[in-house]
Amino acid sequence: MVLSTGEVPVRWYEAERTTGAAAGPTLLWLHGGGFFRGGLDQPEAHAVARALAARGLTVATVDYRLAPVPLVGRQRPGGGRPRVRFPLPLEDVVSAHREVRRRSPGGVLLGGASAGACLAAAATLRALDDGTPPVGAVFAYGFFHARHPRVRDPAVRSRGHRRVTHAPWALDVANRNYAGSRRALAQRHAFPGGHDLHGFPPALLVHAEHDTMRASGDRFAAELAGAGADVERHVLPGTRHAFLNRPGLAEFATTIARIAAWSARR
Repeated sequence: MVLSTGEVPVRWYEAERTTGAAAGPTLLWLHGGGFFRGGLDQPEAHAVARALAARGLTVATVDYRLAPVPLVGRQRPGGGRPRVRFPLPLEDVVSAHREVRRRSPGGVLLGGASAGACLAAAATLRALDDGTPPVGAVFAYGFFHARHPRVRDPAVRSRGHRRVTHAPWALDVANRNYAGSRRALAQRHAFPGGHDLHGFPPALLVHAEHDTMRASGDRFAAELAGAGADVERHVLPGTRHAFLNRPGLAEFATTIARIAAWSARR
């Protein structure tokens, strides 16, 4: 595990490979946290990267800058980096993608969980625009739309305390907080859902079953397929949002195995 401290901090997890095995793509992986919390040490970043490296996939995680905490108002500067809004977190990811691409002859996969999936999808569009497309994209329980879809199916909704914190209106507040303006909220590089996705690389999507954000993930998977992308989608029965933050769960191991197997085919 090595931390490169260039323009944007990137933590590298080298793949454990058998002697003579060919180097595959590197997964550039982004943690979630509603755009305003999280970091390189949370299980959704560190444990995921370690588990995938143990299965032969080189992983790089990104310490992208975070947005202000929603509804808190003016926030005092602390010891960390200043809080920022779109497009600066995305620019951090784009910068990290350039670094990873330079060091990865086998190509790059862009991926992330929850808000990190949204950032990864946006960075994929930026890479397509720049003529440096990744070889694939991996999204775990991600959301992708500026306004979260409203669905009637109770099975899709989050349960427990997340019925409130992950209610569509609350998720919309976090999105507006990240975007910073109505104009930014509508940009395809802020929230790719509902925009032109032609040319998108092959994508793996793994959804939690009981998760309000699944409505956006389901819609985005359909939009990708409609744009001609090669899409593999899984809904894990009985699961809830953010299960990659709990490495002891069976769904953590299932998702790691799926990502590793899918990535090996790129």
